[in-house]
Amino acid sequence: MPFNLASWLSRYGTFVALILLIVFNAIATPNFLSLQTFNVNLTQVATIVIVAVGMTLVIATGGIDLSVGSLMAIAGALAPMILQGTIVPTVNPLLTLPLAFILPLIVVAMLGWFNGFLVTRYSIQPIVATLVLFTAGRGIAQVMTNGNLQVFKNDAFQFVALGYVFGIPTQVLIMIVVVAAAAFLVKRTALGRQILAVGGNEKAARLSGIPAQRVKRLVYLISGVLAGLAGLIVVARNSASDANLVGLGMELDAIAAVAVGGTLLTGGRANILGTLLGACVIQLVRYTLLANGVPDAAALVVKAALIVAAVYIQQSAGPGRT
Repeated sequence: MPFNLASWLSRYGTFVALILLIVFNAIATPNFLSLQTFNVNLTQVATIVIVAVGMTLVIATGGIDLSVGSLMAIAGALAPMILQGTIVPTVNPLLTLPLAFILPLIVVAMLGWFNGFLVTRYSIQPIVATLVLFTAGRGIAQVMTNGNLQVFKNDAFQFVALGYVFGIPTQVLIMIVVVAAAAFLVKRTALGRQILAVGGNEKAARLSGIPAQRVKRLVYLISGVLAGLAGLIVVARNSASDANLVGLGMELDAIAAVAVGGTLLTGGRANILGTLLGACVIQLVRYTLLANGVPDAAALVVKAALIVAAVYIQQSAGPGRT
């Protein structure tokens, strides 16, 4: 069989790119190999991975979710309001902490389901359906907070971002659990097989008895929950919530991580481990640019170029690759 460079890059390119970035920074970037730099990059990439895992499941069904950044902003706005008693001032103090986690996740889960409802009930293109909350979602978060920065301090709530378990940052452990759960879902469960079947050929999936509409709504719901979880981590890490900035541009990071990680943007495949590696590449690209004096805005151009390159490699590799 002749060597197919595009197919090889599709399989191993993300890992090779990650190794090259690590080697380059180890040589050219001062203090890159320090524990502090490692922790900074690991904690920064955690939220990208969490959101990108949800995006992977959506894309595997042949969809896309542009609303993840706005859903992060909504969840990130709700939690401080609950902790400060703005929403339910008479709530039992013992219930405040769990409510600050549960209520925002329920809200973004419903909004994620709404995305799926628009896609399935009215046959709206996913990019258009999720554009609704991409635009309106951040506006909702800004209205909720009157556009003001919410500064708060709650050690128990912030443990989700600033705490450590056996020396490992809590948010990194959450990332690992999310990746492991999603990988198990895709590889070992009937729902995972249904997700891939719907993305591969929805008509055939329907004819085989798979509830395609229910599957699509569920993956958008999962994407919303994971985006909300990432939003809670971000505001907990910053000790503040800014509806104007929380989750801003995250949809591009997530899509880039999925594309670079090898998941077909046309659906029918979900490479969860690849998404993890892709997110690490995205984070290291940004870190490398900043560490070498390149403006952060340039990272947006590089991310876009990475998506184009990943899609080109996928197309060049051919539909028959595994």
